[in-house]
Amino acid sequence: MGETFYILRDGDIRRKDNNVIMTSLEGEIKNLKAEVADEIYIFGEVSLNTKLLNFISQKGIILHIFNYYGFYSGSYCPRETSISGYLLVQQVRAYDDSEKRLKLAKEILKAASHNIYRNLRYYNSRGIDLEISMKNINRLINKLDYGESINEIMGIEGNIRKIYYSTWNHIVKEDIHFTKRVKRPPDNMVNTLISFINSLIYTTTLSEIYKTQLNPIISFLHQPGTKRFSLCLDISEVFKPLIVDRMIFSMLNRQQITKDEFEKESNFLYLKESGKKKILMEYDKRLENTITHKELGRDVSYRYLIRLE
Repeated sequence: MGETFYILRDGDIRRKDNNVIMTSLEGEIKNLKAEVADEIYIFGEVSLNTKLLNFISQKGIILHIFNYYGFYSGSYCPRETSISGYLLVQQVRAYDDSEKRLKLAKEILKAASHNIYRNLRYYNSRGIDLEISMKNINRLINKLDYGESINEIMGIEGNIRKIYYSTWNHIVKEDIHFTKRVKRPPDNMVNTLISFINSLIYTTTLSEIYKTQLNPIISFLHQPGTKRFSLCLDISEVFKPLIVDRMIFSMLNRQQITKDEFEKESNFLYLKESGKKKILMEYDKRLENTITHKELGRDVSYRYLIRLE
């Protein structure tokens, strides 16, 4: 597996000889090691040129760009090398077959909901009484099998999330006053963390799809649309509870992230550079954590597990 590089400072990225070099405004130079790089995440205000884009295209490096507030702006993906007309046709047929699409969508939501349930079971076993929430979520998971449309099962999933989010005030040891998910813009510390780390898992999923022959714009749970890679949204659903939510619980409970890492602007909260840096370090660690894959009979990283999914 290649390396991921995160750029948080303002500066300049250029090709130099056979490498990618980042020079900050303070004059600090960082070699991004083009021979081993898989992805570059840019959070700072950075200038680059087409010479660099041509070079990273040759090396198969994906560029993800975020704005000043840490919101995802877009990605630069090199020309695809793993393409299959046959698989594209099959992917479109699966979407166009309402029965097959519904079956796939149910499997995505059941996997995501079971991972939500596992999170609650973990904290319930550690002295936090979540029994009622677990029973209600389990009841809703069983209803997914009987859903007759995408809208119906997404409604069930919405109710699962509502119950799940209501438990966060018990799971997190400090007063987070988290009552509902607010995305645009995030209005408190928890919503800011969810938005930021969700965008990371979304871009990681895009990078892993890019390494397969699947097309990232043809999805089954979320409606394919313009200006988004909707298959990334589908597959990310499975991993949000495993990676995003567990990260938030752990970092808040261990006080790795505190209120000091945030700044308020008008009606929303955003992360300071120090907070982003801590989250990115922890996120990278979690992607490299391994679990035993039953079918393969060996340990695989969470990053590779996303590609397998």
